[in-house]
Amino acid sequence: MEKVNEYRLFPTFGDSFGTGWRVMMDNFLRLLLVVFVLFILTAPLKGLNFELDHNDLRKFPWEWSDWNKVFGMASLGIFAAFIMIIMLLYSFLAKPVIEYGAKMIFLQAVRRTKPDFELLIKGFWENYFPIILANLMVFGLVVIGFFALIVPGIIIACRLAFTPYIVMDKKLDPIEAVELSWKLTRGHGWTIFLMGFVSFFIYITGLMILFVGIFPAVIWVKSAFASLYQSVLLEKEKPAEITVQ
Repeated sequence: MEKVNEYRLFPTFGDSFGTGWRVMMDNFLRLLLVVFVLFILTAPLKGLNFELDHNDLRKFPWEWSDWNKVFGMASLGIFAAFIMIIMLLYSFLAKPVIEYGAKMIFLQAVRRTKPDFELLIKGFWENYFPIILANLMVFGLVVIGFFALIVPGIIIACRLAFTPYIVMDKKLDPIEAVELSWKLTRGHGWTIFLMGFVSFFIYITGLMILFVGIFPAVIWVKSAFASLYQSVLLEKEKPAEITVQ
C-alpha cells in the first residue's frame, strides 16, 4: 500500500513524468534555485565563438602593416586557443561536478529529503575523481558508440544514463558505476530513450514560452529522470541494499 508521504514510483514513461511533475510542484522554489545556479555555473564560455579573419583588423582605428597583420592574427589565434583550452578544462574538470551534484539534489527531492544545496559544489572536495573519471568514461564510450554508425552510441547513452546518480548515491568507483548502470537499465532502455526524445520537445516548448518556460521544463525533466532512477532501484535492488539519504 502506497504511503501518503511517498511518491508513486514505477519505472514507466508515464509514471516517471507524472511523479516528476509532482516533485516539481512540491519543491518548485528549491529546485528552481538549483536550476538557476546550475545555469549560472555551467553556462560560462558557451557563447564564445572565435572566427578570425584578417579583414577584422580593418575595424581598428589604426593602420596595420602586413607584418602587424600577421602578428595581430597570431596573437588573436593564441588568445582564442587559450580560451578554447580553458573551455575544455572547465567542461571536463568542473562542469561534471556541478551537474552530478544537481542530479543528486533532484534525487533527494524524489525521496522527500530536504535538498542539500551544498551538493552543487561538494563534489570538488568529496568524490571528485570518481565524478570526473565516470564522466570521462561515459563520454568516451558514447563517442566510440557514435562513431560506430550512431545507433550504438544512442544505446550506450541510454544504458549509462544512471551513472551520475550511482556515483553520487552509492559512492562507487567509475567502473562499478558504469557496470551497475548497465545492469539497472536492462529492460528500460526504450523508456530512457523515449523520455530523452520527449524531453527535447519539452525544452523547445519551454523556450517558446517567453524563454522563462525553460526553467520549469528543466525542473520537470530532471525530476522525471530522478524518479525513474529511484523507481528502478526499488524494482531491481533488495530493500536492504537501497540507500535512502
